[in-house]
Amino acid sequence: MLLAGVMVTAGLVVVGLSVAQLRESNWNSQMAQATHPLQSTPGADSKPSAPAEPTTTGARPSDTPPQPARPDAEAQKAGATPALPSAPAEKSAAPIKDR
Repeated sequence: MLLAGVMVTAGLVVVGLSVAQLRESNWNSQMAQATHPLQSTPGADSKPSAPAEPTTTGARPSDTPPQPARPDAEAQKAGATPALPSAPAEKSAAPIKDR
């Protein structure tokens, strides 16, 4: 218990000394500007500030019908490939015998 009290006291002393050192120093004079001030681009007053927003209706295009994931047999013969790989075969075990 004595060791814990000594450690807490030592920590508070270190914090107090750090705060006193920060208040003593003139920390405002140590600050520096990280970036250059913003400058206007030449001719910026004649250019628009932002592009116009695109006009959208929010509806899906209806001129292109959706395509099936697996083409029919005739389309596969013509060279169409399926969009999805074939599913793995199901595994089945022997039927459970009654006792």
